[in-house]
Amino acid sequence: MSSFTRFTALAAGLALGAACSAPAPPPAPAPAPAVPAMSQIERGEYIVTTGFCNDCHTPFKMGAEGPEPDMTRMLSGHPETIKVTMPKIPAGWGFIGSPTNTAWAGPWGVSFTANLTPDQNTGLGVWTEEMFIAAMREGKHMGKGRPILPPMPWRFVGKYTDEDLKAVFAYLKSIPPIANRVPDPIEAK
Repeated sequence: MSSFTRFTALAAGLALGAACSAPAPPPAPAPAPAVPAMSQIERGEYIVTTGFCNDCHTPFKMGAEGPEPDMTRMLSGHPETIKVTMPKIPAGWGFIGSPTNTAWAGPWGVSFTANLTPDQNTGLGVWTEEMFIAAMREGKHMGKGRPILPPMPWRFVGKYTDEDLKAVFAYLKSIPPIANRVPDPIEAK
C-alpha cells in the first residue's frame, strides 16, 4: 500500500471517527402551543388590559397595599364628584396627577381622563367605530373636536392596526355603562 493510500485511509478513518463522536445536534424545539382564537371583544379586552387603559381611565382608591384601580368604576374616567382646580406645579416638575390618577395638570392646563364606558350621555355611547378610530389617530375628541390632551398616549395607540382599534372599541361598547360626566379640560392661564 502506498503512502498516499495509507494517508487517505487514515484521513477517512479520522473523519469518520470524528463524525461519530461529534455531539448530536440539539433536538428541534417543541412547537409553541396553539393560541386559541379570540373573538373581537376578547381581543379588545386583552389590548385594553395589557395597554394599561385602567391605569388612568379607572379611578384609583386606597387599598390594603396602596392605591389601586376601583373596578366598580372601571373605565369611567375622572369622577364628576371630585372637583379639581389648576394646581401650582412645583419647580422641577413637568406635570402632576390627582390621587385618583384621573386628572393631570401641566403646561397645557388640567386634563381629565374620559369615560370610556358605553353610557349614552356621558361615555362612548353615541360614538361610532369611525369616530373612535379617528380620535385615536388624529388626537381629536370624537375624531374632530378639541385636542386630546396629555398624558393620553394617542400617538402610540393610533399606531394600532384597524383591527385592533375596532376590537378595543367593540370591547368598550360591551362593558357596563357608568353614568359619569367628566369635566371639560381647564386651560392653563
